[in-house]
Amino acid sequence: MNEREHRVPEPRRRFEEPGTSAEDDVLLVADGLVMDFPGTRAVDGVSLSVRRGTTFGLVGESGCGKSTLTSLLLGLLRPTAGTVRFRGTELTGLGGRELRRLRAHMQVVLQDPVGSLNRRKTVGQIIGLPLAVHGAGDATARRARVAELLELVGLPTSYASRRPAELSGGQCQRVSIARAIALHPDLVVLDEAVSAIDVATQAQILNLLRSLQTELGLTYLFVSHDLAVVRYMAPEIAVMHRGRIVEQAPREDLFASPREEYTRTLIEAIPRVPSREATP
Repeated sequence: MNEREHRVPEPRRRFEEPGTSAEDDVLLVADGLVMDFPGTRAVDGVSLSVRRGTTFGLVGESGCGKSTLTSLLLGLLRPTAGTVRFRGTELTGLGGRELRRLRAHMQVVLQDPVGSLNRRKTVGQIIGLPLAVHGAGDATARRARVAELLELVGLPTSYASRRPAELSGGQCQRVSIARAIALHPDLVVLDEAVSAIDVATQAQILNLLRSLQTELGLTYLFVSHDLAVVRYMAPEIAVMHRGRIVEQAPREDLFASPREEYTRTLIEAIPRVPSREATP
């Protein structure tokens, strides 16, 4: 076995992305997505695109179709109509093996930081699982990569031997993030990733995500019911209501002049806390 087979691939940083055209810049495209379940239409004609190295925010109340749309974008559900293209490849018609290969480049961080981790496994086993499943490096290289990932998310390398029950909610979410970025994915879907964490820890996790994005050139799809959190993370925001994207705009435009009444309602619901700059 040669040296290349022993090594975990190096991360693809933003400045190393190939191509400079607008088409190369778009990582994920949904076109006319529809998802019907018996008696209901959960997603109704959604189109969106996510550019490389950015954060695209998707916001809406519980039950609006965000989770179904996320599953469609990840290829976990087959749409009733419409298409999803990721890295230029349409997901809709792919077989299991091809889809699995592409999924190495798209990872997800879920809402429940404790429940999303296997309590029977150690932190090192949890973070190292994607590496093992996709055959990235040998056992020695994977252990080294796990240690590197723990440091990247702000946890001591000694935590590799701990189990989820020994960690706080915020620490568990750091483990989930480490697992998600283990394979240097192009896209990380953050599905209500901070909604189950206390406010102080939320800020730490959000700042960690922003730091990792800058360092590793990650692309985020940030899904949340909390418009204040989405505003902090995403320069481009889509508002979802009753299965549709009712408004999409750059962050500054959305907050300065929302077109839809539903968007105005979400903005008005954000708690008003005086900023530090406004304090005399």
